[in-house]
Amino acid sequence: MSNKEQIIHLLDNIPSYKMGYILAYVQGVAADEEADDMFCQRMLENYENDPDPEKDKSYTLEACMDEWGIG
Repeated sequence: MSNKEQIIHLLDNIPSYKMGYILAYVQGVAADEEADDMFCQRMLENYENDPDPEKDKSYTLEACMDEWGIG
C-alpha cells in the first residue's frame, strides 16, 4: 500500500472534530515554499525600508514586563 493510500485509509478512522487539524497540517505541508519565501522577503524589505526612526529601538525584557504589569 502506498503512503497516499495509507493516509486515505487512516482518514476514514479520524473523527470529524479532528479533521480541521488534519486539514491545517496538510495545507501547511502542501504550501508553496517559493511563495512563502517571497512573502518573507517582502516583509524584510518592508521593514528595512520603513522610515520610522524608532523601528530599531530595543527594550529589555524587564522594561517590557514592567510596562505590561507582569514584572
